[in-house]
Amino acid sequence: MQLFTVEQADRTLPLVRRIVEDVVRQHRLWQEKVVELDLLSSGAYVEQPAPRTVKMEREILALATEIAGYEAELSALGIQLKDRRIGLIDFPSELDGRRVLLCWRLGEPSVQFWHDENSGYAGRQPLLPTLVG
Repeated sequence: MQLFTVEQADRTLPLVRRIVEDVVRQHRLWQEKVVELDLLSSGAYVEQPAPRTVKMEREILALATEIAGYEAELSALGIQLKDRRIGLIDFPSELDGRRVLLCWRLGEPSVQFWHDENSGYAGRQPLLPTLVG
């Protein structure tokens, strides 16, 4: 597993930002289609699915496949996608000799937070200026 410094994580952000923007956008579309399909399917039981239902199921599967591809791109870079809805990712790192995760969320200008491997987003803490520069 690759361990990132803050500088390395920040250098990957232009590419990562584009991928994560795609993830968030396509995940939103996927959610909308799932809700629409759910509403469409909530009617009376039909033995044969309507063409519209079949088409929508194909669209949902295509979006899910596309999102999985984006996630695989991030994974190949050594980056963990934590939340598709808000574009939250973690970069494996080390701080004071222990494994931590550098935390970045879509919309943030740079990697500015970290958290223990088990604490997640709620436990994220600001990086000290000496770690960033």
